[in-house]
Amino acid sequence: MRPLRYAINVTLDGCCHHEAGIPPDEESMRYWTAEMERADALLFGRVTYEMMESAWRRPDTGTWPDWMGAWETPFAEAIDRAPKHVVSSTLSSVDWNADLVQGDLGQAVQQLKEEPGEGVFVGGVTLPLALADLGLIDEYVFVVQPVLAGHGPTLLAGLRERVELELVDRHGFRSGAVALRYQPAGRGAGGGDDGSFAGGDS
Repeated sequence: MRPLRYAINVTLDGCCHHEAGIPPDEESMRYWTAEMERADALLFGRVTYEMMESAWRRPDTGTWPDWMGAWETPFAEAIDRAPKHVVSSTLSSVDWNADLVQGDLGQAVQQLKEEPGEGVFVGGVTLPLALADLGLIDEYVFVVQPVLAGHGPTLLAGLRERVELELVDRHGFRSGAVALRYQPAGRGAGGGDDGSFAGGDS
């Protein structure tokens, strides 16, 4: 069974808005590229899917835009080619190497986990909250930014039950950011409960 990994940037005061932290640099992009390459597939809600597509989908010309530095291209290529699964109650179709996740969320994600491979990467805010409530996330990666945002959405706000985690890895960046990798305490990777969720649009 392949694990479901949730990874996100977060400020010291818990803000998880994508513009709240330090802008990515070459070192952090290498880290996120490695995270992308660890995954067999990506799992997004609609908002995250559309945001990622607008930023990282290869143009029809086949040439990456001029604003993209050479150090950003490996990440762009990794996310562009990855298979994607999109949870949405509003989209009727998706492309960019993607398919829609339909029906019961818990059962659908459990089926994704039961496929062979190295792991599924989930991003965003609303969808990971639902997956955490269902006990389906096997690994949490928080890249903690040395910033106090003072506002914005906070990480996993509204989680129904306390989740005990065990630190399994730590990596520091020159920027002062720290990547912390956790697994749920007291169970092995791949666990989880069935359940339903109708709002996977972010």
